[in-house]
Amino acid sequence: MNTKRVTRSRPGRLIAAAVLAVAVAFPLGVTGAASAATTLTVAQALAAQDGRTATVTGYVIGQPTATTTVLTSGFTADTAIAIADQAGETGTGRMLYVQVTAAWRSTFGLLTNPSLRGRQVTATGTLTAYFSHGGLKNPTAMSLGGGTTPSPTPSPTPTPSPTGTAGPDAYYASAAGKTGPALRTALHGVIKVQTKLSYDQVWDALKDTDQDPANPANVVLLYSGRSQSKTSNGGGVNDWNREHVWAKSHGDFGTATGPGTDVHHLRPEDVSVNSSRGNKDFDAGGGAVAEAPGCYTDADSFEPRDAVKGDVARMILYMAVRYEGGDGWPDLEPNDSVSNGSAPRLGRLSKLLAWNDQDPPDAFEKRRNQRIYERWQGNRNPFVDHPEWARSIWG
Repeated sequence: MNTKRVTRSRPGRLIAAAVLAVAVAFPLGVTGAASAATTLTVAQALAAQDGRTATVTGYVIGQPTATTTVLTSGFTADTAIAIADQAGETGTGRMLYVQVTAAWRSTFGLLTNPSLRGRQVTATGTLTAYFSHGGLKNPTAMSLGGGTTPSPTPSPTPTPSPTGTAGPDAYYASAAGKTGPALRTALHGVIKVQTKLSYDQVWDALKDTDQDPANPANVVLLYSGRSQSKTSNGGGVNDWNREHVWAKSHGDFGTATGPGTDVHHLRPEDVSVNSSRGNKDFDAGGGAVAEAPGCYTDADSFEPRDAVKGDVARMILYMAVRYEGGDGWPDLEPNDSVSNGSAPRLGRLSKLLAWNDQDPPDAFEKRRNQRIYERWQGNRNPFVDHPEWARSIWG
């Protein structure tokens, strides 16, 4: 009879055992620990304010100070950041308020690090209301980009993960096998997806992207080649400033967010050397440029030093493919003229293509491209990754 009872009840006992096993593995209130392995969007985190532990990635919008108030400048503290799925988000209802505890403030507080605004951050913590608003509190990990670090690392800045997980081959998958106009169209579709920086953020970006590999306190100036303190930026004599390699007057885009703030063609340069280049097209010849050995200039053109001729060419070609006139900005295009004035054209194309062949990408240029992709804009310069594509498009 006992045997019969065991036989009859076995299905029920098996079900009960399974339920018990699930309950042990995922007790109430801890299910979020398992979900933390999968990074949530801000929208998903806002919909899951139930005390679970989760990892969330978003772009830093500003400093929350009340339920519906987020400062985007004039930051007052390092204690909280608001993040969103879009870098340009303005609706506080689509932002997640992230508490920044003491261990993380020196790296992720906006008062100390105002340049964080617009950059991607990943945080792991408890999904619960903060400022009576959807939030993430008591972070156990915070990092730049799409990855996380296992424990607080207040200084130096944690090494970020790429904004996209794909390597260069996967990044350009839609361009595979294409040539000529079809290649150009495919590349435009890839690289136009980017985070756009403010002109103030460019200062901080250049201090990172153009860092001297031999001295992390310095940047390397593009034309002069001089290694100079990161803090000596500004408008004074011998300061460095932001050189627009595609001169901003060639298309009249100025310094507004867009081509005027695209770090792929902005480089640190000595103030007076920058002035010597002005808005001239690129070509060979002229008189020597003071403070920039190996550079030459005349009335209508500028020749960079040999070590960066290819860099200059690839920056110009990037701008031509990135800005095709379809997003409210001019249709930029290189041509074979050195008399382009304010037209959205820049030359001399034949010389730029020769420089691209003559000076292939070096370690500095490749690191710069990767850094812009990982930490600042989330897009790449295809001609640094594949310099042969220049001839494929322009012949």
